[in-house]
Amino acid sequence: MNIPKTKKQRIIVIGGGFAGVSFIKKLRNENLQIVLFDRHNYHTFQPLLYQVSTAGLEPDSIAYPLRKIFRKNLDFHFRLAEVEHINTEENTIYTSIGSLTYDYLIIATGTRTNYFGNDSIAENSMPMKTVPQALNIRSLMLQNIEKADITTDEKERKRLLNFVIAGAGPTGVELAGALAEFRKGILEFDYPDIDEKEMNVHLIEGQDRVLPPMSKQVSKKAQKFLEKLGVELHLETFISSYDGKTVTTKDGKTFETATFIWAAGVTGALIKGIDGKALIEKANRYKVDEFNKVEGFENIYALGDIALMETKDFPKGHPQVAQPAIQQGKNLGDNFKKMLNGKNMKPFKYNDKGTMATVGRNKAVVDIGKLHFGGAIAWFLWMFVHLWFLVGFRNRVVTFFNWTYSYINYDKAARLIIRPFKK
Repeated sequence: MNIPKTKKQRIIVIGGGFAGVSFIKKLRNENLQIVLFDRHNYHTFQPLLYQVSTAGLEPDSIAYPLRKIFRKNLDFHFRLAEVEHINTEENTIYTSIGSLTYDYLIIATGTRTNYFGNDSIAENSMPMKTVPQALNIRSLMLQNIEKADITTDEKERKRLLNFVIAGAGPTGVELAGALAEFRKGILEFDYPDIDEKEMNVHLIEGQDRVLPPMSKQVSKKAQKFLEKLGVELHLETFISSYDGKTVTTKDGKTFETATFIWAAGVTGALIKGIDGKALIEKANRYKVDEFNKVEGFENIYALGDIALMETKDFPKGHPQVAQPAIQQGKNLGDNFKKMLNGKNMKPFKYNDKGTMATVGRNKAVVDIGKLHFGGAIAWFLWMFVHLWFLVGFRNRVVTFFNWTYSYINYDKAARLIIRPFKK
């Protein structure tokens, strides 16, 4: 791996997401060797992946090189690799490019798509957890519209213009809204031979309302926004299979579609080697104490989506979203500095700053404490918060420019098939 030998304490961090990045930033000037492993050489701002998949933003607007983020860190090393196994007895990790020992191990691997054991959905649906997956969706969406524009088979045309999304959480709602706006603002101009009414967006949810994690007040508002945009909602509906052409639900409904996007759940991205009491199998998360230390280990910590910290307010663990990951990363970074200076560590306490989701232009919903509201003000607040948390000044400027351009022109400038998608 060509990692320099050192007499310093070596901290290995697995995962360059919100938690891992926040942790490493806190240790910028400490006398430590930090080695970061990730399958990608960039940090992804996942809340905006849906905009990449629906041609609203280019991928480089929401991705930032990991090496550049930590350019000022002392004795920092990044390796592009997948961590395959952890040997906790020998304090060693085994990766796709070799092995390395650690003094402390920080697991911040996040989540992966959860298909709930359904092989047909796993094989044929489109997930959206990474930038390449978002680009696949963008290419498939545009390719199917191009095919629909030239086909004379009405049944095939309908299948190509039917877009089905599973899961009405924030990701599913935002995807559905963006596709509905694409239909309204782009279709008639780029594809004059396709009637706007021919393109259908279906959003399927197993619970009785959209945005189940949010308040009922904003859920109702979001549903009205979606219905106004022409999204067809199918609540209390569970999907049983998808064979690549037909989505079938447990109550017998069928949807003929060439584009089926799975946004119905996530599960922890575990690494082999840690099990027993430390692993909560049902959630696929590692059980941690109030300092994010994995149960049963003195030098292994877990952060963010992969960590399950049971508290009075969150008996099932903190929500698997960006804010808990960022806050846990910062807290653990501060605690490591305290530990190095012989001071007591500070227990983690989550500061819930609220939840928000956007449905479309001037349409967003926000939960902040006892405040629950939606509309244009919520939409501008959503934009400000997402711009603020984007990594890198350039990314903020490019994203702001794209949003301003789209707002003025009702346009999505990134509708390019750069890399055709093939199953």
